Amino acid sequence: TWKCIYVFSILFPYTRCAQISKAWNILALDGSNWQRIDLFNFQTDVEGRVVENISKRCGGFLRKLSLRGCIGVGDSSLKTFAQNCRNIEHLNLNGCTKITDSTCYSLSRFCSKLKHLDLTSCVSITNSSLKGISEGCRNLEYLNLSWCDQVTKDGIEALVRGCRSLRALLLRGCTQLEDEALRHIQNYCHELVSLNLQSCSRITDEGVVQICRGCPRLQALCLSGCSNLTDASLTALALNCPRLQILEAARCSHLTDAGFTLLARNCHDLEKMDLEECILITDSTLIQLSIHCPKLQALSLSHCELITDDGILHLSNSSCGHERLRVLELDNCLLVTDVALEHLEHCRGLERLELYDCQQVTRAGIKRMRAQLPNVKVHAYFAPVTPPTAVGGNGPRLCRCCVIL
Repeated sequence: TWKCIYVFSILFPYTRCAQISKAWNILALDGSNWQRIDLFNFQTDVEGRVVENISKRCGGFLRKLSLRGCIGVGDSSLKTFAQNCRNIEHLNLNGCTKITDSTCYSLSRFCSKLKHLDLTSCVSITNSSLKGISEGCRNLEYLNLSWCDQVTKDGIEALVRGCRSLRALLLRGCTQLEDEALRHIQNYCHELVSLNLQSCSRITDEGVVQICRGCPRLQALCLSGCSNLTDASLTALALNCPRLQILEAARCSHLTDAGFTLLARNCHDLEKMDLEECILITDSTLIQLSIHCPKLQALSLSHCELITDDGILHLSNSSCGHERLRVLELDNCLLVTDVALEHLEHCRGLERLELYDCQQVTRAGIKRMRAQLPNVKVHAYFAPVTPPTAVGGNGPRLCRCCVIL
């Protein structure tokens, strides 16, 4: 339906749509057809006037609008939209790089029912936007500010003072944020279940401890690229956030087996873990996950170069290995061999296995495993092998490297 609506908005005034035929009349006039519109597939064509026309025709019926990637849409058209569509609840402005604080002022003034707002890569957004949102959009439950790198702790404080129902806050790439911003979240966002702090490299254990104490319902936490963190952060998670399901801690190179042991023993609902480049962990972490985390479905251990076949054995023989494990990433695990692949044959639900630069894994080992698990997708890399010069010296020289099996 929304594709038809887009065509209508470009080609026809509202009344002409209703006059073309009885069917078009019903479509044009039935408010239920104007509740959800997604223009992503038309992103290169959508200009401000399209949004204005849609807003005039949808009016109060519109509940959900996605303008993801519509780089031609700016503040003026979104002000018209906000004035006309005051019942909007879900708005996606991801990649609308023309918009500024002015758009957030308009949303604050006219769209008090807004619950879900995505401002990813709207790089002109500043703390002023967050102050406006906090004053006029107090029902907000989801906010994505990823890569809005002008946002600081002052903006976060203003936001959370007014939007205390936030359940998901994504701050990926907000590189100016420090621990004080997390203290404000701790004080006001007690319903928070999802927090993304990827690449917020100024964050330390102190900030994570504050979040864990103030947000005990946390289910998903991304700390990837927060390179200052130590086991103190894992301890805080273990002691305060028993409902944790997703932990992304890639490139947190100071985390050790001791921290993950405590986490596994307290957070039994873990389903997804990204531990890429947690270079200090060993098979001991896998043993603890195997014992205490039966719901584990996806695990990344890429560049964890101390992991061996023995750790994979424990994982494969666990209840999560037998019943739940779907994705396992072992890129650059240099001690893993074909023996690990034999163990993984017990993981009947395995769907994807990453083995790039596992130098002791062979094509023959992969072939044997896939005979037992025919549906698994294996991504592997084999160092180029240059064959000897052909007889006569003039034949082609070929090499083989990347394969997807």
